[in-house]
Amino acid sequence: MKLDIYSVEGNSTGKQVDLDEKIFGIEPNDHCIYLAVKQFRAHQRQGTHKTKERNEIAGSRKKIKKQKGTGTARFGDIKNPIFRGGGRIFGPRPRTYSLDLNKKVKQLARNSVLSQKVKNEEVIVLEDFTFDTPKTKNYVEMLKKLKLDGKKTLLVVNDGSTDKNLNLSVRNLESAKVSKVSGLNTYEILNANTLIFAESAIKAIV
Repeated sequence: MKLDIYSVEGNSTGKQVDLDEKIFGIEPNDHCIYLAVKQFRAHQRQGTHKTKERNEIAGSRKKIKKQKGTGTARFGDIKNPIFRGGGRIFGPRPRTYSLDLNKKVKQLARNSVLSQKVKNEEVIVLEDFTFDTPKTKNYVEMLKKLKLDGKKTLLVVNDGSTDKNLNLSVRNLESAKVSKVSGLNTYEILNANTLIFAESAIKAIV
């Protein structure tokens, strides 16, 4: 499987890159994709939620009224959960939502969504480039030339990339992100309409 390599001007360079069928041409495993997305979203949760239970409410423990003879329901103290300002019954407590997932399952999920993107023609390969100055305008113009303006994009660069100007140019765009090969995850791939691979990044993955 081969893909054409484009320049930042949106023109084909005449070169092609070979894609490994084991990564970009497999049969997607939907269950592995589900597990990987579930783990990613669970790890985004802080788990700092907390409400006060009955033993944590400030108030008297004195019984409000006698048990019988009032013609109404029996009540205990003012911290009773049925009263306004009372304790919460089985309220949320701080906890971690982290999930363990087998390394091979995560890898299969990532390869599955990469294969889907290639099959749907939602992958573009660019020759390696750098920005001389951090300008969001330059990145937006590049997307327009690639006919990707208005779409969610994920630019994948090689781990050795140290182009700070590129990161600064993209960070103000809500619909655009930059990721290194080692940080590429299933959720971000799915969330993007189009994947933009730097030439060195796609070779690193292969």
